[in-house]
Amino acid sequence: MDYNPEEITYEELLQIFFDNHSPEYNVSARQYISVIFYQDEKQLEAATKALIQTQEKRGEKIYTQILPYEKIYIAETYHQKYYMQRVDLLKNDIKKHYPKFKDFVDSTAAARINGYVKGLGTMNQLMGEIDKLGLSDKGKKRLIEIVDSY
Repeated sequence: MDYNPEEITYEELLQIFFDNHSPEYNVSARQYISVIFYQDEKQLEAATKALIQTQEKRGEKIYTQILPYEKIYIAETYHQKYYMQRVDLLKNDIKKHYPKFKDFVDSTAAARINGYVKGLGTMNQLMGEIDKLGLSDKGKKRLIEIVDSY
């Protein structure tokens, strides 16, 4: 994800993170830890405040770590767009448009489809953008079936 502070504030990103994530699980495997990265003291303060507020709101320990940004590594191939890759029709439709792995990973259409397959987003949202996602007619029908099942 590319962060553009002119489009969304760091605080708004933190809110979205905690609203759509289950950080109360203590995961021991480093590659699966819940973490927020910060680039300066202002972001560190905002992340700490959001974590404390979330912990108080939920009434349980939050295991999300707050670490300085150093370098991000791309996840293994099988983790990329994980939910969409489990639906061959959708995966194959998107890979026709993005045959290079980096382009597939960077694709906002693939990210949107992955979210819908995971159960994020509504039918109204999907119908408003389905023609922009690059899916075949069969792919569109399958994605509608998936979203409709939620």
